[in-house]
Amino acid sequence: MKAYDLESIRHSLVDRLKDLEDQTSWQAFFDTYWRLIYNVALKSGLSEAEAQDVVQETVLTVTRKIQDFRVGPEGGSFRGWLLQITRFRALDQLRKRGPVAAGSCATQSHDTSVTPLIARVPDPASLELDAVWEAEWARNLMDVALEKVKRQVDPEEYQMFDLHVVQQTPALTTARRLGVNLNRVYFAKYKVSRLVKREVKRLEREGL
Repeated sequence: MKAYDLESIRHSLVDRLKDLEDQTSWQAFFDTYWRLIYNVALKSGLSEAEAQDVVQETVLTVTRKIQDFRVGPEGGSFRGWLLQITRFRALDQLRKRGPVAAGSCATQSHDTSVTPLIARVPDPASLELDAVWEAEWARNLMDVALEKVKRQVDPEEYQMFDLHVVQQTPALTTARRLGVNLNRVYFAKYKVSRLVKREVKRLEREGL
């Protein structure tokens, strides 16, 4: 199946967002995407305050333009559309700094292991966020799925899953640390992992 065919299926949330009075869907949109936009803005070299502004301005832009967005070969993907809006809003923050500040934005980054993308390009208009966006998109999708499943399962089961799978603690160590049978750790891993995979697929299907 072609990419645009898949995107044409993933329109549930987009359709709901076209109703600006649908507060539930807009809250779901914000809860799902704000960390993604914020983290990408930070990794582009912006400060925390600037990244927060990017989140606000991106959401406002989506509310203004969502009626014109079309999923499919003509309109493109929602993921790509949201990236373009985020990119433009990040560039807006750079323009507010002026050319000197933009050139020294490497000192603003909170991830010292990564050279800010903005600092690597001579022309801010050529800001490339695609690779960062894809990595953050996948990470954000998993974080949202984990948070959703965490509210659905028994707290002790999730604690076992988190310690063993997320934090990569050996199963036997997890069982001893939490004072549970080893089989319960394996069952929690199986159960929660299955629910997380199902939630990730649902989010992808929704276009989130």
